[in-house]
Amino acid sequence: MIYRRLDANGDYTFGQNRQAFLSKEEAVAQAVYTRLKLLLTEWWEDTEDGLPLFQVILGARTNRGTQAIDLILQKRIRNTTDVTDIFDFSSTFDNETRKYVFQCRVDTVYGTITLDEEVTF
Repeated sequence: MIYRRLDANGDYTFGQNRQAFLSKEEAVAQAVYTRLKLLLTEWWEDTEDGLPLFQVILGARTNRGTQAIDLILQKRIRNTTDVTDIFDFSSTFDNETRKYVFQCRVDTVYGTITLDEEVTF
């Protein structure tokens, strides 16, 4: 897999020849990251693709809701190109700060990557 590198602002980089691209595990990690940032109906080419933040996730404030968020994110990660499995998935949700944090190991066709993400809803 080859993926265009993002800069510190989350924009694609251009004009750096091969330096503007990621490959193997780094590319898969960035693909997962961008898939988790894409909201449902946000992409005009496929309005069925994306994370259902407003449709499902924001209303989830209970343990069952957090479990639903976990399943949605795991499915989104698993459906990323070159991902083969997810291990050691754990998450926490703080109702007061509205911060959801998850960690997991992701097996890819190139090797294993570790994800540690924090999202504020």
